[in-house]
Amino acid sequence: MTHIFQTPPCVTSFAAVGGSSEGEGNLGNYFDFISDDEYFGKTTYEQAESELQRQTAALALQKAGLNMSDIDLILGGDLLNQCVATSFAHRESQVSIMGLYSACSTFTESLILSAALTSSGLAKRVLGITSSHFYSAERQYRMPIEYGGQRAPTTQRTATASGAFITEQGEKAPYIKGFTVGRIVDMGVTDAANMGAAMAPAAYDTITRFFSDTGLHLNDFDKIVTGDLGEIGSQLLYKLFARDGVDISAKHLDCGKLLYDPQRQDVHSGGSGCGCVASVSCAYLLPKLQSGESKNILLAATGALMSPTMTQQGESIPAISHAVWLSHSS
Repeated sequence: MTHIFQTPPCVTSFAAVGGSSEGEGNLGNYFDFISDDEYFGKTTYEQAESELQRQTAALALQKAGLNMSDIDLILGGDLLNQCVATSFAHRESQVSIMGLYSACSTFTESLILSAALTSSGLAKRVLGITSSHFYSAERQYRMPIEYGGQRAPTTQRTATASGAFITEQGEKAPYIKGFTVGRIVDMGVTDAANMGAAMAPAAYDTITRFFSDTGLHLNDFDKIVTGDLGEIGSQLLYKLFARDGVDISAKHLDCGKLLYDPQRQDVHSGGSGCGCVASVSCAYLLPKLQSGESKNILLAATGALMSPTMTQQGESIPAISHAVWLSHSS
């Protein structure tokens, strides 16, 4: 499914918050706030992720000069079971909320839904927010850090980060001009430590469908941005496009490669987690579109739709990618 808005809604405010590792990475100076406390003043990592979301939402509202009461709907998501980081973060907000889960592609899912709601007039203002936390994700998907398990070279570091945005109708860049909803692609990858390999085919499928459905071309965009394929997944994406005679490498950026400095930080294949693409978008990509430094970006976030239970049962990893066309002009 691909759709181009006749009247594109705009992103009127956005904010990004990260942890200490994110502050030490390539984009640390772009974040609205970096916390040196991985607990964010709480007693558990799960509580910390909820506080991370609350702080990010508060910053997005503050930058827009709004209160939570000005928001019609919250679209929020995270990586934890039952999206508890999101529900606990906003349980006192008194605002209608829908929890989203699309693994690391949750951020673009929230952009798509918020744009559809505000463009149609069903909602005046929507707050979208997505987060992940390195320690809470490790405990759920792999093993507690205290266990000291060896990480494979193909693994990626889950970002302790969150990105929040507010969409509404208006005349203010950046605009959400269109989108392609992803479909599940499963190429039989069973290694849960190699999510880039599982997700690259989904990114290829969605990006090629977007161009086919819209008639647009690679040269119509400043950048094609994925999140989060990491180093290995990015190289696989190039190979998939090369089969079509297309060299996407010069136009491509990946949030998992942008967030950290692999020379100074032990992140193996790069960053991951739905807070990675959310924070990189809100800290780095959306400001460039707002200022006009970038004119058009296709953001194709990717998600590995796995669980520890299904992995232990020997299942392969289904993946999905949702793409959003973000633009400086309407």
